[in-house]
Formats: sequence, structure tokens, C-alpha cells
Amino acid sequence: MAAGPQESREPSESTTVVVIGAGPAGLTVANLLRRSGIDCVILERLSRGRVTQRQRAGIVETRAVRMFDSWGLADQVLGGAPSDGLMEFRVDGESHLVSDDDGSEGPRARLCPQQVLVQKLTATYLADGGDLRYEAADISLHDLAGDRPTVRYRSADGTLRAISCAFVAGCDGDHGVSRAAVPDGVLTAHAFDHGIGWLTVLADAPPPARPLLAVSAHGFAAHFARGPHTSRYYLQCPPEDRPDAWPDSRIWEALRTRLADPALVPGPITDREVFRLRSVVHEPMRYGRLFLVGDAAHIVSPLGGKGMNLALHDADLFARAVRDSVHDHDDTGLHAYSRRCLRRVWNDQEFSHWLTRTLHDAGDDTHSGPFQRGLARARLDRLFTSRNAARTFAELMTGLDFVPDAEAHDGPGPVARGSASAGD
Repeated sequence: MAAGPQESREPSESTTVVVIGAGPAGLTVANLLRRSGIDCVILERLSRGRVTQRQRAGIVETRAVRMFDSWGLADQVLGGAPSDGLMEFRVDGESHLVSDDDGSEGPRARLCPQQVLVQKLTATYLADGGDLRYEAADISLHDLAGDRPTVRYRSADGTLRAISCAFVAGCDGDHGVSRAAVPDGVLTAHAFDHGIGWLTVLADAPPPARPLLAVSAHGFAAHFARGPHTSRYYLQCPPEDRPDAWPDSRIWEALRTRLADPALVPGPITDREVFRLRSVVHEPMRYGRLFLVGDAAHIVSPLGGKGMNLALHDADLFARAVRDSVHDHDDTGLHAYSRRCLRRVWNDQEFSHWLTRTLHDAGDDTHSGPFQRGLARARLDRLFTSRNAARTFAELMTGLDFVPDAEAHDGPGPVARGSASAGD
């Protein structure tokens, strides 16, 4: 690929893995590689301050907590308090508590905002001697189909640099350079637009005791903790809405109505944004020596909290596959990487889609109609009253919901429970 800075000589640097992106996926890959004794370099186009302060998802699911625990990293990288395992569904003002207790033993999900996880992963990686280069501009990937790809970039001081490597981990998100480096026609994109918009609001306001999802004829709303004194709110809105159509007074009025909480305490709003709920899967998740990890390969609707957790799952599988290849000359994990990742990706996409349609169709039926509303209400009623339905929901929420293939558990760490492994 010819784009990007060029070097007139062979690369002067060499490493085993170049990781593109210093978000949760890239940092997890790098930390797991360091734990495996494998050298790597992270390239990140943004500054450290911008990367570590981005406000995103707030729950590390049970499967991911056990994954970090199996690598001996849970204490170092997971901030926040253990979740009590309860979610509140508020339907027309009536509260229903649903648990994610699936009956398994071991560590549980953690309330850990993305910026906290990123900060701790960064500190752990650097303390272990890791090589992390911020403000790397004009990153380009070359010879991905060969035995030794080259990654070229411009360092923060303007110097053109190149790194030769055995593998590239593309962890730079939906709009990064990694997926764009794959030749046309290699990847297939499966996309779905839910036709739903959300206004997302970050405010210095008291967080809820537990995640709150509210359904009513006024539209969907949600309230999540983003720290001890910070809340993230979501309000269903037309996808074409603009943030400036939602002044503070309108936001707080809508939240009090939809959350059925007239006494909701407001606070200074520090961020507001409107986005469309969409899902996309790119397959395969590999091209030559490039492996796509996290949002570079798939985007999932926010409901269910699967986006960041899928990225952590990909990172775990990639790191194990590289470890086996480097140390044992076993490429089984590399060849199976895309298939194994996509199995969970589609599983979590289905769960997120189910939850998205249920919580939106059960409320305002302007677009879905009364028949779809009735079906969604029936699904909620089953969730609240059926032990088996609640157990299935809990397994999906924890991420310990299906039997992995035979190669899924390849150490380190114990199997999380009889039907799922920490490494799946």
C-alpha cells in the first residue's frame, strides 16, 4: 500500500507485533503479549490526555473480568466496584429488578468506566516496560500479505519511521487505518440501521444505584453511573435530531418523565451528542498478517454493553494465538481467529438486537405499531416472571452463555465454569 510516509531504506526497527490504537482493545492486546513474553509496539494517533479521558462504556462483563483474572491482571487493570448484578427495568413507572446471576462461581462484573480501564491498562503496560507511542501521524500498513509487514508513521517530532513486524493488530476502531488497508473485495460488511436515535448526555449529577432502563409511551430512557459523581443518560429521539434541539431544561424534563422520577436531581451537563443506533460486522477479521480487533471489525448497538467487552474478547483470542505461534510454532489459533471471534460477535449482536427492539418497541409504538408493542411487552413480562427466561438473560449479560469450541480454553487460568472458559 503506497499511502503514508515512505522510507528510502529498510526499516531500522523490528518487533513481533505492532498494535494500532491505544484504546481498550489495543492496550489489552499489548498487556497480554507482554505477559506472554512477546515484544510489541503500540502506535496511537491521539495524545495520551485525549485517549485516557474519553468517556465510554462503564461495565466490564463477568466473562471479561475472569479473562483478566486468568492472566493475573484483574487487580492491576480493573478499577471500580464489583457490580451487585442487578439491573432495574422501569416499565410505565413500575420497577423490576433483573439479576445477572447465572449460578457460576468466580469474580463478577465490574463497574469500570472505559477511561478508568484505559488509564489502568496504560499504567500497567508502561510499568512493565511497554513501548507506547502517542501522536503517531500518517500511519500506513504495507506488505500485509507477506511474511514481514511494515508499519510506517510520522512520530510526534515529525520524524518518518518504519517498523517491521510479524503481525499487525488493528485496534483503531471503525474509522481507523487498519481496516482501510485491506484491499477492496476482501471483507464483507453486514450492516443494520435500527432507525433509532439516542441523545446521550453526560452530567455531573448523582449516579443511580444500578443501571436503569426505562420504557414508557414517552420513549426509551436510561441512566448509568460513570463515576461516583457523574451520570450518563440516554434519551430516545429521531435519528436526525441535533444536540442543540435539546437545551438543558428539555433534557431534564424528558428524563424526569421517562424515568418516572419527578425528584431526579439535575447537574451541569458537560457533553451531549445525538447518534444513530447501528450494528455492523466485517468478515473475515483477518487479512494476511493483519488481525482486526474490536470496533475495527464490528460495531454493536449499545444496549447490552457488548461493544467494549467484544473488543476484550477479540484481544484475548489474538494474544493467545500469537503466543502459541511464537512459542510453540502452533498456528491453529491464528487460522481459527476470525471464525472464533465471529461466533461470539454474532451471538452478542443477536442479544443486543433483541434487547434494543424489545425496549424500544415496548414503549412508543408510533413506528413499530401496536402489534410489535404487544410482542415486546410479552417478552418483558416473560423476563420478569420466568425463572428460565431470567437465567438465559443472565447468561447473555455475563458473557458465559454458550459452550465454546474445543480449542477455546488454552490457558493460562482455570475454566470459568463447566460450559464456558475464561479464554472464550
